[in-house]
Amino acid sequence: MFFFYDAADALFEFMQKGGDVLYLIGLLAFLMWFLIFERLWYFNFNHQVNVNVAVEDWAKRTDKKSWNSKAIREMLISKTSSKINQNLTLIKLCVGVAPLLGLFGTITGMMEVFHLLAITGGGDAKAMAGGVSRSTIPAMAGLSVAITGTFASTFLRNKSNREVELLSEHLVSE
Repeated sequence: MFFFYDAADALFEFMQKGGDVLYLIGLLAFLMWFLIFERLWYFNFNHQVNVNVAVEDWAKRTDKKSWNSKAIREMLISKTSSKINQNLTLIKLCVGVAPLLGLFGTITGMMEVFHLLAITGGGDAKAMAGGVSRSTIPAMAGLSVAITGTFASTFLRNKSNREVELLSEHLVSE
């Protein structure tokens, strides 16, 4: 139980060292991973139901050669594909914004260092080191969120492309 208290204290101390921008990065990371886990949940539990509905709707058709039936096939693929690709663009957006927020934290931290230099005349090395530390922590956090999100986003994008291809193979037109 003390492990959780120690972890919470360490996280709180880390957030204090990094400045207010870390709270934005943390919120962005939470949103991104929530969306990633939602997609994983979809693929594990809901996806097969949607594919089965599309395959059953296609199997009910007797005419699979006409232009109308091919348009219906494309519509079934498009509807299921939109369900497969839902939130992937938003995940990719979160991955792209995370390093920008880290850069924003770096800039605000360096502004504190320059302000301290202007006030003290550059003689206080400890205070400057604290400002430099405050400027590098958000950059590290933003890049960490972006790198892990890139791996998850790439995995989900490949899985969605593979599932759309499998669906189009299931809906065979004659």
